[in-house]
Amino acid sequence: MDSPPFRVCRYLYTWLSGRADLSVTEFEVDRGDGRMPVTLYAPRKAQGPVPAWIVLHGITRPGRSHPTLVRFVRSLAATGCAVAVPEIPEWRELRLAPEVTSPTVRATIAGLARRLDIPAGHLGLVGFSFGAPQALALAADPNVKDEIGGVIGFGGYCDLERTVRFGFTGEHEQAGHVRRLRPDPYGRWVIGANYLTHVPGYEDADEVATALWRLAALAGDRGIISWDERFDPVKEELRRPMSPAGREVFDLFAPPSAQDPPNGETREIAAALSEAGRRVDPGIDRTPVFGDVDRPVHIMHGRHDHLIPYTEGVRLGRALNPDALERSTVTPLFGHSTQDPFPGPVEGAKESAVFLKALAGMLALV
Repeated sequence: MDSPPFRVCRYLYTWLSGRADLSVTEFEVDRGDGRMPVTLYAPRKAQGPVPAWIVLHGITRPGRSHPTLVRFVRSLAATGCAVAVPEIPEWRELRLAPEVTSPTVRATIAGLARRLDIPAGHLGLVGFSFGAPQALALAADPNVKDEIGGVIGFGGYCDLERTVRFGFTGEHEQAGHVRRLRPDPYGRWVIGANYLTHVPGYEDADEVATALWRLAALAGDRGIISWDERFDPVKEELRRPMSPAGREVFDLFAPPSAQDPPNGETREIAAALSEAGRRVDPGIDRTPVFGDVDRPVHIMHGRHDHLIPYTEGVRLGRALNPDALERSTVTPLFGHSTQDPFPGPVEGAKESAVFLKALAGMLALV
């Protein structure tokens, strides 16, 4: 395996140029409840044993074909690794289904073992967004962790209720200091689509939950930031046939783009949605197992993440077994739903140094 600096250079070259001599193949694995496609990226000239990564996409309609994810995966494979990206159909359909994570990864590991010679301890796991805490939790799962050499989490959440509340109010907190950032409404649309009808008093709000799913799906299909004013006519079309009570609830989640949801009511419903999520899908809150993680972990989060605030990345690091966390990096050079412009020369140089150091550490995991 090449030296870490050389691998970082290869990663950056492919990220910036898009060029890499890779083979891209498809195979299927049996997850136990059906067959699932996996895309495998590998250096075309690789010979003998190779380290490997499994990458989990988030709750996104493009799934493993998300352009930014593909760019990342190609850059990662260009460093001399094989990279497998399984399709998680539930997540592509915007279902918050944490229970599929373990069987998906186990099936992908088995599929890789039939195709590659992976040295022991040289299989890493990467999770993006919703996939990040799920990936971290597998490093404490006795059915999987012995196969995993290290884990990387990008843009993940730790505290479900804080994350949901941020999606409505834009408020997040660290060390007693409250900060505010315009929230990407995509997050509250997805959480509402999944759990609104499980909240006491909202059991009959199917029309609202369906409308929120349609909004989130449209945002993913179009690749447009969810606060864009182009969604306003769609919102009006969706709310028009609703009952007056349904419209009132819908407007808490999807007001016109120029308006913010009312704080008081949305704080209450954010708490109720979080409780419903933990009740319906207990695995959506992985905090109880983070202290048992015993594999090296790297966390990266965007400083101005509009979907999951960077303070959740900080909390993830603090919730982990201290012996497991190797590095936690917050940087404006990583985006989630939007990408910040490159900082000025001085700050840019400083942030680039931080980012490159974090990248070198991540690549050294396997």
